[in-house]
Amino acid sequence: MLATRRCRLNNDMTIEKKLGIWMDHSNARVIEFAATMKTKIVSSDFTHQDKENSLERSESHMHNREQHQLAEYYKKLGEVIRHYQSIILFGPTSAKVELYNLLRTNSLFSKIKIKVQQTDKMTDNQQYAFVREYFNKSLK
Repeated sequence: MLATRRCRLNNDMTIEKKLGIWMDHSNARVIEFAATMKTKIVSSDFTHQDKENSLERSESHMHNREQHQLAEYYKKLGEVIRHYQSIILFGPTSAKVELYNLLRTNSLFSKIKIKVQQTDKMTDNQQYAFVREYFNKSLK
């Protein structure tokens, strides 16, 4: 779990925890918005080697395995997200939209504010700056 939570109070006087997630289909950088921003990496277990091995068997087998691993990856991200109230999903691929759509079908995430934004590939510093700017703008 990510450490050090210092966030602004929302209208009902509870602490609103905020999270930015830069993601593609293989990795997610989970960035907690706080005075000291913390990062955690969540990775899909489906590797390039797995893809090559599965392709040797059949394309259908590879696709099924990839879908299963992607579902596990999104489940890991959901476990992290459920402890926050405001989330920004961003990145260069459709993975963020796939995760968003999956979360919206689950009532556990119904009270979490989740936004999605398309971005290019970013360095670590650009990702931190993006999360900081996004949530600072929402404070105004």
